[in-house]
Amino acid sequence: MKASRRMMLKNAAIVAGLAAAPWAARPAVAQQKATKQAMQYQEQPKDGQKCSDCLQFVPGQQGANGACKVVEGPISPNGWCAAFVKKG
Repeated sequence: MKASRRMMLKNAAIVAGLAAAPWAARPAVAQQKATKQAMQYQEQPKDGQKCSDCLQFVPGQQGANGACKVVEGPISPNGWCAAFVKKG
């Protein structure tokens, strides 16, 4: 049986209506950070790369550990992980 043009347009309107439904527009959910183990985090630099030189690093108080935008937990400025991205 051939689908009529009218039936195809009706189905397209239904699909468009479902896509625009309020329950389809959910607020963004914050992503969780990766574990240190998953990112191969280590407390010492690797090949001259260290967290304090990384774009993802968030410095802590003077002399204290900082944080990372990607890895969970306290991060040493002298640490390293697989998410290392050199600052511009």
